[in-house]
Amino acid sequence: LANARRQSAQLRTVVEQVQQYDARKTQLLERVELIEQWRARQAGPVHLLDEVSRALPPSLWLTELRQRPSGGDVLIAGRCGALTDLSDFVGALERSGYFKRSIEIVNTVADSGKSGMDVISFQIKAVFQRPSERVLPRTVSQAVDGEH
Repeated sequence: LANARRQSAQLRTVVEQVQQYDARKTQLLERVELIEQWRARQAGPVHLLDEVSRALPPSLWLTELRQRPSGGDVLIAGRCGALTDLSDFVGALERSGYFKRSIEIVNTVADSGKSGMDVISFQIKAVFQRPSERVLPRTVSQAVDGEH
């Protein structure tokens, strides 16, 4: 009877340890899932900034970049030296595949600066597509081979 009580006490401690282990495992799994969700959400803004920076012509600079928290609506404001710079910027954004066509130029205002050079202020609206939603453009070889 004494042996059975000792074994019972030992088994109770083992059961308690297993229960603690299971609770800890559940906590860790929840943390891993939360981290994965954060990573998935983080990918969008990282790609947005990367694609915008790649599309910038040398004589164009940004003064504002806002993205609506829900959805992909993006407002970009900036300045450039010529309308062709703005056109090049919008074209590069559209070709990136990360922005839905067509990007809307909301307004442009030409202003003569202190140096006498015209500076064009602009605002554009675009819809950013998260990488998982992005439709990759077909390459020339895929188009020729008929692959999809």
